[in-house]
Amino acid sequence: MKKHKVVKMFDRFATKITYYSGRPLTFFTALLIVVIWAITGPVFKYSDTWQLVINTGTTIITFLMVFLIQQSQNKDTVAIHLKLNELIAATKTASNRLVSVEDLTEEELILLKNFYIKLAKLAQKDKDIFSTHSIDEAEELHSSKKRSSKSRQ
Repeated sequence: MKKHKVVKMFDRFATKITYYSGRPLTFFTALLIVVIWAITGPVFKYSDTWQLVINTGTTIITFLMVFLIQQSQNKDTVAIHLKLNELIAATKTASNRLVSVEDLTEEELILLKNFYIKLAKLAQKDKDIFSTHSIDEAEELHSSKKRSSKSRQ
């Protein structure tokens, strides 16, 4: 129970920090800090300590932000996948094989991409931008559409 609470707190914290880190005010605050640091260079005679202050500060902030942003990105990615999965599951002609497409290997994704490139070319030949195909029915539907179109003419 306690672990779950810590994870939830971290998630909320990461979401808020990620949100505020992308705001214009945050950017201009960081820019102001760098400008102040640069202006103070002559005061501190561009010493090693003066340089170390900005280097250490930016390194620590960058190091911590990587983890916070990655947490938020992971959560957003899962949410997007779930939304897309719902659309796939709710669409009659969509292939349910795509529900877990994110778990495929890179080679399998390339193969699937090539398949969709082929579908796009089939649709382009028909000059019909509203043509849709599922993985299992692509060529059959394409041929059926062509036969239906010819019979209407």
